[in-house]
Amino acid sequence: MVDRSLFITLALLAACGGEPVKLAEKAEKLEIEAPKSKGSQKFAVDSATSKLSFDMEAPIEKIRGKVPASALTGELFVDLTDITKTTGLVHVDISELELFQRVAPEPGKEFGEEKKEPKQNEHARAWLEIGPDTPADQLAKNKLIEFSLTSIKDASATDVTKLTGAERKVTFTASGEFLLHQRKAPKSVKLEATFKFSGDQATEVAVKSLEPLAIGLDEYDVRPREGFGKLAQKTLSALSPKVAKEAAVGLEFTAKLAADAKPAMTSKAAGAAPATPSEPAADPYATKPAG
Repeated sequence: MVDRSLFITLALLAACGGEPVKLAEKAEKLEIEAPKSKGSQKFAVDSATSKLSFDMEAPIEKIRGKVPASALTGELFVDLTDITKTTGLVHVDISELELFQRVAPEPGKEFGEEKKEPKQNEHARAWLEIGPDTPADQLAKNKLIEFSLTSIKDASATDVTKLTGAERKVTFTASGEFLLHQRKAPKSVKLEATFKFSGDQATEVAVKSLEPLAIGLDEYDVRPREGFGKLAQKTLSALSPKVAKEAAVGLEFTAKLAADAKPAMTSKAAGAAPATPSEPAADPYATKPAG
């Protein structure tokens, strides 16, 4: 029997001119880290106001991808007196991913109008292994993108309660793990969070990325395929004039104070069991501990 991992390694070596590519660690899902303080409150992502998109820019082709707002779910645990203790988990269902492209006749020439090409969308699903030939159990895993927030640094302010006004804005660098195509790797992204207050109570927080999050396709084993589990003859490097090797991901969402939000009384440091956040039943991976 052929060792599939060896085959993947050899294919990646060929794709990159002999240079080894470090694949992200295998994983099916991420877990939300328990609240880090007793004062943490739960904020649930409002799908209606959410947005995730990505851009891939190559010399003769620009690709823009997006998912519907309803594809985003998740929640945050925020201590308003110290936002560096925030934890959270955002889920994205990419089963309704759409790609749009602009093409230039040659490098340096003007790009044409943006169009949605059915064949390109078909190819994208094959690369991500979320196409119609993907077995149901693998589709359920491959269509899931997640970001687990585990730490915050370089915050412009840590205690939001000491700021004033109905809207209080802070910037910071959020770090955690990014899951794509059943692989996870540590990532950091610069975010802006605007807390909206009613009196002394924060009712929601609007979060958006200030810089795109660069996701390497090779790192997550997202490569040319002709179908589920079948690599194409053309490698990512061979397609480089048309297809970028990285996707620049942008994220924007609003999380509202959950109806059952109460100061969290659990803490990993205290050895207590993690809180069990609520999540729409449609998402089988939402905030469950990794099994």
